[in-house]
Amino acid sequence: MAEVKLVELTKKFGDITAVNVMNLDIKDREFFVLLGPTGAGKTTTLRLVAGLEKPDVGDIFLDTNKVNSWSPAVRDVAFVFQYYTLYPHYTVRQNLEFPLKSNLRKTPRAEIDKKIADISKILHIDHLLDRQTVNLSGGEMQRVAIGRAIVRTPKVFLMDEPLSNLDAKLREEMRAELARLHIDLGFTFFYVTHDQVEAMTMGDRIGVLNEGSLMQVGYPDEIYNRPKNMFVAKFVGSPMVNLLESEIAGEKLIIGRREKAMECSLNAMQCKIVGRSKSKNVFLGIRPEDITISREKQPGNSFKCSVYFKQSMGVEDILNLKFTDDLIFKALAPPRLSIDVGDSLYATFLMDRAHIFDAETEERLEMPK
Repeated sequence: MAEVKLVELTKKFGDITAVNVMNLDIKDREFFVLLGPTGAGKTTTLRLVAGLEKPDVGDIFLDTNKVNSWSPAVRDVAFVFQYYTLYPHYTVRQNLEFPLKSNLRKTPRAEIDKKIADISKILHIDHLLDRQTVNLSGGEMQRVAIGRAIVRTPKVFLMDEPLSNLDAKLREEMRAELARLHIDLGFTFFYVTHDQVEAMTMGDRIGVLNEGSLMQVGYPDEIYNRPKNMFVAKFVGSPMVNLLESEIAGEKLIIGRREKAMECSLNAMQCKIVGRSKSKNVFLGIRPEDITISREKQPGNSFKCSVYFKQSMGVEDILNLKFTDDLIFKALAPPRLSIDVGDSLYATFLMDRAHIFDAETEERLEMPK
């Protein structure tokens, strides 16, 4: 296995900067997930590591070896693409054998048979070895694609949104399979996705990418609970975080327009220090699960509002609550409360779980002591 290190990595396509001065360290045997929206530069980053693209600036290291000039074959990394790249009229066994029969490897027949038997058993495809891949389901095809990469025992395993073409139930099953596979085999995984659920459930660490730039790198709980900026806060979490225009006035946080606004105490805030505000205009970031709902007014930051819209999700209801016409926010409530559209409720903000972001820089702020 190997560590992956990217130093000042930059890649442009004409006027478009796909990867912008990226510095990243992926540990040996780590499951690292690069998370970002479509067009963020995730696939380009993987292709740079694989050697399928050349960086304009910066260096790529596998362990202590600088590999900028190495060909993809010499780098010894395995790439699983978003779209299955199987030979359709080969059997599963023939697809799995193919990388081992190259002139570069020249693997003995007995070793090939052992590897195919071991890998197919791990991936639960041993009963499919003699079936042509055109006759497989989507999940089975993805397992074969993963197996064909694993069978080479690569230094690094690169995965480009491999589950995005599967249905929801199969994606959930394959997430568990990949997490188990990582534990069993101990490969270094470099996985890219736009799906926050995949990132949060599988990654040892997560890097959030936007427009070619790394916004934040950290453990899943850090990314979720201590977002460095508004982009990270918005991109991670479902339902999405509430971002409410606010103003700091002394020891108070004024949310909404002054003629009818919420007023919260800043003394209860516990925000991680990332920057300091250059103005009093800020955004309050509070996640829907950090707003409690009740029929009666509660102590603390409790505000009367009405139910504007409701989404029933079975295990919970997502409530769109209206304080004023221009101040609407989401909260979660258990279905047993039997809340209907138009009901009057009290919402209590758990301010020790909230974040304050500078309106200009969008960075999370230290609150005044």
